[in-house]
Amino acid sequence: MSGPETTIPKGSWVLVTGATGHIAAHTVKQFLERGFKVRGTVRDLKAAAWLTEDVLKPFADRGDLELVQVPDLGAKNAFDEAIAGVSAIVHIASILSFSDKPEEVIGPVVDSVVSILDAAAREPSVKSFVYTSSIAAAIDIHPGSTGHVGPDTWNDKSVEIARGTPPGDGGFEYPYMVYQASKVEAEKAVWAYVKEKSTQYTVNVISPSTVLGEGFCEKHAVSPYPWVKNLYEGNEESGELWQASKLLFQKQSRFLKRLTVRNTVIQVDVKDVALLHVAAALDPECNGARLQAWGEYCNMNDMLAVLRVLYPEHKFMDDFPNQTKLEITADFDQQLALLKKWGGQDGWTPMDESVADEMKGVLKWFH
Repeated sequence: MSGPETTIPKGSWVLVTGATGHIAAHTVKQFLERGFKVRGTVRDLKAAAWLTEDVLKPFADRGDLELVQVPDLGAKNAFDEAIAGVSAIVHIASILSFSDKPEEVIGPVVDSVVSILDAAAREPSVKSFVYTSSIAAAIDIHPGSTGHVGPDTWNDKSVEIARGTPPGDGGFEYPYMVYQASKVEAEKAVWAYVKEKSTQYTVNVISPSTVLGEGFCEKHAVSPYPWVKNLYEGNEESGELWQASKLLFQKQSRFLKRLTVRNTVIQVDVKDVALLHVAAALDPECNGARLQAWGEYCNMNDMLAVLRVLYPEHKFMDDFPNQTKLEITADFDQQLALLKKWGGQDGWTPMDESVADEMKGVLKWFH
């Protein structure tokens, strides 16, 4: 039985940037499993060898997977060589340094988007382009956040804070504001490019919330947010997190309250996010879509509850106080239809499955 009609034929080359990242590695794998060839960009070929020599070795051995080095995402013409001959581009690579220096993050992230869009426009073989944004581009998530996220909803507040805060005055949350601002301005640059220039390729954007799930390497279990690992290890006997949490909550730390509420309230499985990237690149009917990828609304205590069921003999920390869930909404009809059409699945992967999958890596690499 043949699958859905695709924008590009099987056997075509797909470029995936940041190929060793959590979302990107799953996206690479799903393209390969569907019969496409993948060229992945990485900052360091030696550090990325695990992808071609271990996890996806069979595909690399038969020439369906290759890696190219792009050390500077924002450099002029950085992607020209990598793009040659590809039919689709999935631009996932970004800067996740959480630096408190906006000039080191926002500009380079925007430059990388414009650079790769320009390169794609010069390469006639490119038929589709997918950009990985973030829920943070649309809304500043914090306790009590409400409202509906639509096509024209933007997190301009974070941009104002990131660009308007004097050096050294940002506090604990400032690096996160800088990251959010980079996603806002980069995604706006994508849509501005589409509006101003006529391209031969479709353009879609995927905006994930907090991503959990199966990891292919140690880094995937701890970056950028090691929530599951920290919750598993944060018991009274051995967990530094437990001690720090107790102390900081006693001091009513605004940062920790944000850390344990704002960043864990909407979870999505990494395989679902990867599938949406694949679908957005391949579906002829998908163009100009801004797709929020949000799964299950949850918080730290919900994750703790799952872990307690999975590991009943393990001693966990007590529940965190004052946990809430977000009340923001978005439209998901198109996303759910794509998951069904391209993955045969009904709805998002449940959080308990994502946590269980992520824990396999935590136990493998850290215990």
